[in-house]
Amino acid sequence: MPSLLLKHADVVLTMDATRPRIAGGSILIRDGWIVQIFDPPDLPPAVEATADEVLDARGLALLPGLINTHHHFYQTLTRAVPGAQDQKLFDWLVRLYPIWGELTDEAVYISSLTAMAELIRSGCTTSSDHLYLFPNDSTLDAQIRAAQTLGMRFHATRGSMSLGRSQGGLPPDHVVQAEADILRDCQRVIEQYHDPQPGSLLRIALAPCSPFSVTPQLMRETARLARAYPNVMLHTHVAETADEEDFCLARFGKRPAAYMHELGWTGADVWWAHAIFLNDAEIRLLAETGTGVAHCPASNMRLGSGICRVRAMLDHGVKVGIGVDGSASNDTGHILNEARTAVLLQRVQLGAERFSVAEGLQLATRGSAAVLGRDELGVLAVGKAADIIGVNLHTLAMSGGAVHDPLAALLLCAIERVDLSVIHGRVVLRDGVLQGLDLPALIARHNAIAADMVARHPL
Repeated sequence: MPSLLLKHADVVLTMDATRPRIAGGSILIRDGWIVQIFDPPDLPPAVEATADEVLDARGLALLPGLINTHHHFYQTLTRAVPGAQDQKLFDWLVRLYPIWGELTDEAVYISSLTAMAELIRSGCTTSSDHLYLFPNDSTLDAQIRAAQTLGMRFHATRGSMSLGRSQGGLPPDHVVQAEADILRDCQRVIEQYHDPQPGSLLRIALAPCSPFSVTPQLMRETARLARAYPNVMLHTHVAETADEEDFCLARFGKRPAAYMHELGWTGADVWWAHAIFLNDAEIRLLAETGTGVAHCPASNMRLGSGICRVRAMLDHGVKVGIGVDGSASNDTGHILNEARTAVLLQRVQLGAERFSVAEGLQLATRGSAAVLGRDELGVLAVGKAADIIGVNLHTLAMSGGAVHDPLAALLLCAIERVDLSVIHGRVVLRDGVLQGLDLPALIARHNAIAADMVARHPL
């Protein structure tokens, strides 16, 4: 890979406690890794002369690429759908499951491109996604093709649902799969795509949808399969709503966290989405087992689910990262705004002094990296992967803010989009424009698919 020099940024926000801010700093990248960070007087002319590409970063704040720990890309097709705008989770799902049953492989590919484009423009360089239904021969492969098209670092999760309504589950029978078929395809995608090495651009995780859409046997077998391979993690929704708590108590005689622990779904290789309805003992369980949490504040607010106890989790040492969640329950994929929302939501509940702006940015960088088991991400330092974003500090929205504190301005002011995105040393967004993507054509095709799917299931 060619070398890249980002020179003379207004400020480098490293998220590294030993060297948090470098005014006027420059970063040298080679083969996808950060090899040197220079203070302003220390950039030798020979470095610039020998770099394959030099980008002038004056006017920008450079910081680690943001990391999204929970999403459902396909749900970009059902944003703001009538009949799902004002419902809580279970009723929202009942409206949307039949529409999602119309997914095709093209729909998965186009919706994934759309979601990833939106994420990259808002500062995301690494994303996981939770695809858990595969009607009409749709595949996880379609998402992987989309990630490779855009150059995004991707944690694809092979999700699953096996309990249809006829068996006491929530989803319609036609969107669930036989458990033998699920496990067979899980093994296939791991062996075909998973790269466990540091700096990997593609990893696979296994992700049954939720306690009310799969059997205990599938949960156990999925965990056993994942743990037969290096760095294959486990992901699912846990403790998202009070209804889920009631379901688990009635069906299993246990609260969701205890049920997950009994099934072997705690540990450093596991992360839960939402985790709202947890008591003190359950938070301690997460800390003791190293289980991570994807915090999805906007989705939790949109569906009226509740407020995750992020402050208590961090105080107990739980790994917590940011997730924008499905784009039909948010209804946006703006990760920088998600970090902002996380800060504000904790302050509404606990007070302004209990959750700092810096902690919000840490959730979306170092916190999310820890949740996904990626210690080479989330920090700008020598030896770390070169995932870097640049934000213009000299805009109308940042005026009067960035001049005082650029880090705080990133979350407290309004950022429509980032200006630069580098993923593993490759420029994927330049001057706010995605490279190699016909965005108007993508939007047109995405809208056509979305309109057709919803028209098949009117209110």
